[in-house]
Parts: sequence; C-alpha cells; structure tokens
Amino acid sequence: MTLEGKRVLYISYNGMLDPLGQSQVIPYLKELAKAGVHFTLLSFERERAYTPEGIAESDRLKKELAENNIEWHWLRYHKRPSLPATMFDVAQGIRLGRRLIKQNNIELVHARRHVPARMALALKRRFGLKFIFDVRGLMADEYVDAGHWQKDSLYYSITKTSERKALAAADGVVTLTEAIWPYLEHSDGLRGRQVAHEVVPCCADLNLFSFNPDERTRVRKELALEDRFVVVYSGSIDGWYLTEQMADFFVTLRQREPRAHVLWLTTGSHQRIRDLMQARRVSDGDYAVHTATTQEVPSYLSASDAGLAFIKPCFSKLASSPTKFAEYLACGLPLIINRGVGDSDSLAEVHKIAAMVSEFNDGEYASAAEELLHLTADPDGTRRRTRAVAEQLFDVRALGIDRYVRLYQRVFSQA
Repeated sequence: MTLEGKRVLYISYNGMLDPLGQSQVIPYLKELAKAGVHFTLLSFERERAYTPEGIAESDRLKKELAENNIEWHWLRYHKRPSLPATMFDVAQGIRLGRRLIKQNNIELVHARRHVPARMALALKRRFGLKFIFDVRGLMADEYVDAGHWQKDSLYYSITKTSERKALAAADGVVTLTEAIWPYLEHSDGLRGRQVAHEVVPCCADLNLFSFNPDERTRVRKELALEDRFVVVYSGSIDGWYLTEQMADFFVTLRQREPRAHVLWLTTGSHQRIRDLMQARRVSDGDYAVHTATTQEVPSYLSASDAGLAFIKPCFSKLASSPTKFAEYLACGLPLIINRGVGDSDSLAEVHKIAAMVSEFNDGEYASAAEELLHLTADPDGTRRRTRAVAEQLFDVRALGIDRYVRLYQRVFSQA
C-alpha cells in the first residue's frame, strides 16, 4: 500500500531543538515524508526555544522542515509543579491538536511516548483517527526503578492507567526492543488483541556517524593521544548511567593495558569526573573530559578505540535501546557494556563485538578487559565488523524507516 498523500499528526513531548529531537525524531520524519506522508509535527519546546538564539534557530528549522513536507507547530513545555504542569501541557496539546486535525485533514495520530499518548487518545476518541503508540520506554516503571516514585503512588497509578488505555486503543505499537514485547503483549491493555507491532531500536544517522581516519589523526594529536588506547564514554553521567562503575572498570583495564586512556564526553559535571578519577588515583594524563556538540561527537569517537557504557540493569531497562550503542558501532568501536539492557546482550553473545559484564566487580571487569583487548587486536578488522553490525541493526534509513513504513502501511490498511 502506498503512503502517498497520507496525513499524520506526530506529537512529541521532546523538543525539536533538543538533541533527542534532532537525532531521534527529525531524521525519521524527513525520510517518511519522502515516502509521501504529509506530517504535521507538534512538539513541546524548552526555555531555550524562547531565547533570541532559540527563536532564530526555530525559524531556520521550521523552514527546513517545511521544505521536507513537515509542518511544525510547538507549545511551551512546563516542568513544575510536575503533575499540574503535565496536565496543563496535555490540555494545551489536545486543544491545538483538534485545530490541526481539522485544518490539515489528519488521518492518523502518532504519539511518541506516554504524555503525547494521552493527547492522542483524546483526539482518537473525538475524531475516530488511527492511532500509533510509540512506547519508547515504560515511563511509570522507569520512575520507580530510578527511585523517584513508589509503586503505590498516585503518579504511578495514573501513568499505568494511561498506558493501559493507550495500548487498548492503539492501532499500532512501536517498541525499542524485542525483550519488552512479551510483557506488553500480555499486559492488560493488549491482552487478547491483535495489533500491528514493530521493533524500531534507537538508530543513528550513519552518514554523520562513521569512522573518519583524518579526524582520528587530528583529534588524537590535539589531545596528545597518538600512542594511547582510548576508551570513550559519551553521554549523561550518573542516574541511569553507572559512572562510578565505569571508572572502576577503567582502573582494571589500565592494569592490563598501561596505554589506556579514558575520554569522557559529557554535558554533566566535569568536576564530578575529576573527583572520581582522583579518588581512584588516575593521573591527569590518563583521562580527559570534554563537552562536544552532536556534530563533534563522531570525530571524538573516531579518535577512540572502544566505547564504554554501563547502565543500571532493571525491569524498565528491558525496554531501552541506548542511542550511544548505535553511534559507537557506526564509528567502528567495539563496546564494553553490562548485561540486562534491552536487546543489547546479543551484541556480545551473537555478534561478538562487545565485552560484557554480568555483575559489577573486579573479576567481571578483568574478564571484560581481556575480552576487549582481544576484540581490538585487529583494529581495522574490528572497525569493519562493528560498522557492519551498525548497518544491519541501527541504520536510521535502512532499518528504522523501513519498519516505520511497514507499520504505517499495516495501520492504514486496517478497516
């Protein structure tokens, strides 16, 4: 079935000026628009969008999206007080959504995560639209696993009820992993229903994220890393990301590979990293911490030899697909990861391009360090293999778009 001329309202609670919107929303919409879909995009923008610089960037992006057959509208995101602010945003989203549906003859509403799903559910009931619930993660369970909510809290109850209602009404469901589908498939919302489903992991733009030998030489010279074995961590620190355990792993790796150097790329506290390194007696010459833009990250990854990421293993993380895994692999880096996060165990067990720890202790770190050194014994061969896995599993165009197109076709073909 062709998607030519189909009209979709896409709702994201993440802003399009945010890194996540730039990497995980806009590339998909641009590619789907090439398949003939007319998108109306509704996002919720943070404070930055209302600064002089943000306004100028929004104007530029609005024109760029319009050239790609995407009509962009946005509302202000409100954060506090948490529940009232979110309820206000939902009401505003529904109000604007009604106008956009009438104005643009919308046929389907695609909701990215739980808060937009509440808006989409109201719009489906009002207009009889098709509805895709792009689950991404289990919001209520994430807050419980992070220690922010209790399972008997009002917040948890409201969010799980909303999730159940959205699943019960959805014509199509997207998950990031295969691992979480058995739980959702047998949950109260979907039990007994046949619904169109696709797994679309967090992919990377493989045109942007790729190994660049010239950038490798330049960055390594700039950082005085010409003869070092560089392990990189890129992203947020603490929270879901086990920063202390990653620092501990590096100490173990350095005992086996004296040339080891750890490069931290983060917008988080640089002092936090320095404190961790100093507490472990890691000298200043054996680590560096930098802030990098999305466009700069591929150069730093190209300059590295392996990508590190330890993530808190818990129930909600079965639904997670870390974008950094795709970016590391696309730039030719083998991984050092831990067991129990989404579908990522297969990167070590099936694809053999990751060293994996099952527990966070010195013995596991030592085994992973040995495996990593084995994986990197043939750097050129490893880069080819990791890139091939990225192309197979995490290419935003070849994999992500194909699966979204397939889902849209199935949902639109339903009676």
